[in-house]
Amino acid sequence: MTTVANGVNVQALLDAREVLKSAPEAAQFVWRASSKWQNGVHSTTTVKEFFGLGQEQTHRNEAVFDADHPEVFAAEDNGITPIEYLLVGLAACLTAGVASVAQNRGIQLRSVEATLEGTHDIRGILGADSDVRNGFNDIKVTFNIDADASKQDIEALVAQSQKRSAVFDALTNPTNVTVEVA
Repeated sequence: MTTVANGVNVQALLDAREVLKSAPEAAQFVWRASSKWQNGVHSTTTVKEFFGLGQEQTHRNEAVFDADHPEVFAAEDNGITPIEYLLVGLAACLTAGVASVAQNRGIQLRSVEATLEGTHDIRGILGADSDVRNGFNDIKVTFNIDADASKQDIEALVAQSQKRSAVFDALTNPTNVTVEVA
């Protein structure tokens, strides 16, 4: 039997799943991000700490993300737009899922590339048309996967990744969002 090496420790994930079945309180995570306005529409967001497995956790490294708008929006273009970060999150989550499912199913990956496009009518965010929503109208994800598997098996990998994706779920199902002023 050929060993599949996609870099995912599936056994650890399967073990965690079993443990969390009998300890659902440990499965409750709180992800955090902290954003600071810089200037204009430029902000910097940091991600370092989160809560999970019943206690505070810390990422190995703090991640820093600049968000801005492009020059065509009369901005400085110091980073990608906030809505583009949704595409980044979706791409990363689905791609991680493909690697995890492939590892679990014994499918060797050679390459995985995802291309995402979100169509967006910006009249909504500009207040030019109250009937136009502020967010994406739709998002298209196209995978190009080279693996030791049939097209049908690759399509099944992507379908399972989509089924388990936290970001796909958050984008396609209502999520309660509370905005407060301290």
